[in-house]
Amino acid sequence: MSEPTSVSYNLKGWRSLHPVTRRLISTRLLRSIAQGALAVDFTLYLHARSWSAPEIGFLLMAAGLFGAGLSLLVGVSSDKIGRRFFLLIYEAGLTLATALLLFDRSAVVLILSAVLFGFGRGANGASGPFAPAEQAWLAQHIPGNVRGTVFSLNAALQFWGMGIGSIFGAFLPHLLPGVTGATAYYPVFALNLVVAMINFFQIFTIKEIRVDAPTSDEIKIKDMKDPAMDPTNEIAIHTEKTLRKRENKALSFLFIVNSVNSLGVGLVAPLLPYWFSVRYGVGPEAIGPVYGLTFIFTGISSLLVGKLSQKVGLTKSIVLPRLLGIITLIAMPFMPSFTLTAVLYVIRSIVNRGSMGARQAFSVSLVGDERRGLASSLNAVSWNIPAAIGPAIGGWMIGMGSLFWPFLLASGLQFAYIVMFSTMMSQFDPQRRHPTPTVANR
Repeated sequence: MSEPTSVSYNLKGWRSLHPVTRRLISTRLLRSIAQGALAVDFTLYLHARSWSAPEIGFLLMAAGLFGAGLSLLVGVSSDKIGRRFFLLIYEAGLTLATALLLFDRSAVVLILSAVLFGFGRGANGASGPFAPAEQAWLAQHIPGNVRGTVFSLNAALQFWGMGIGSIFGAFLPHLLPGVTGATAYYPVFALNLVVAMINFFQIFTIKEIRVDAPTSDEIKIKDMKDPAMDPTNEIAIHTEKTLRKRENKALSFLFIVNSVNSLGVGLVAPLLPYWFSVRYGVGPEAIGPVYGLTFIFTGISSLLVGKLSQKVGLTKSIVLPRLLGIITLIAMPFMPSFTLTAVLYVIRSIVNRGSMGARQAFSVSLVGDERRGLASSLNAVSWNIPAAIGPAIGGWMIGMGSLFWPFLLASGLQFAYIVMFSTMMSQFDPQRRHPTPTVANR
């Protein structure tokens, strides 16, 4: 049976997806709504608890470093024992941690919960350090030649979920009559608790099918064959070694390129609500709608990038829009008003984040299914470690009174990323390669 050449962004296209794919996308959409509220309010919540910019930056750094280490372990392990198990652990743990935050205001509970589950990092619906297992499972039932389109659809829905959550983040701190200070943000954590419980049930009802598990007929054939008598065995071994060597080279390059990109993003993005508050004196009621509008337009951009990737390849669809993103990033700290800065922020998000689905599709297409957990975890580690260091540096700069240098340094790193990705990764673009027996087609 031939693979589909495209997936339409309509109800028919949605129904054409594998049931597991649809459930995982739906789960991530719901999770992104909860994370969207936290993306707006978490650093403001810490500010209300009298945390300084360096302290907030170091907390976000600790969360990123822990997530990077655990994600590598999860990705490799999920290739061997399955992906569903890890997502159930994540949702159960998130339920417990969020419930504790609502009943215990101690710093220990706050720090542990934030570190373990990455509160406030705006993960676009990703399951924290367990995201490599989720991403590998999502890719399992999507044909390689439409993976960019489906992942872009997934990203678009995540962005729209983050947008809805950002709007929630604007009014939830005002939901409790007469309540001010840090306690006013409790409805945001309550939203995350409800979502975690629903998603645990959703994942619990999915049945995971291991595609690498041999059937009984395959086992019998394997037992009957003598490898020494197979004339193609030596050729198969050589081909496998060649493919594995190409995989390892691609993953190494991706690690380097992603690290540069994530450091640039981490310097500014997680601290933006705090920065907006310090720079222009605005609160969640002003920041939330801006984030909501940003994510809605970014979702549309993601769909357009998904279609663009089918025409020009994943590499160009990732690189070209980001040039405009650099210009807007440089200009943001020099704007005299919150309104002008917000407009630039929306534009930057549209052209930068819109390629997220294409980037995810690119990374999981570098290897075969039996190593996609590893590829996803390396992708996560190369992103999370530099992105974790970024807030600490950015928070330190802001704490020293510099509201401009984090943006300028981030712009330079983003430009380096564009150059490196276009020169180092274009040879591995799965949508531009010739139909040879490469790893991505296995």
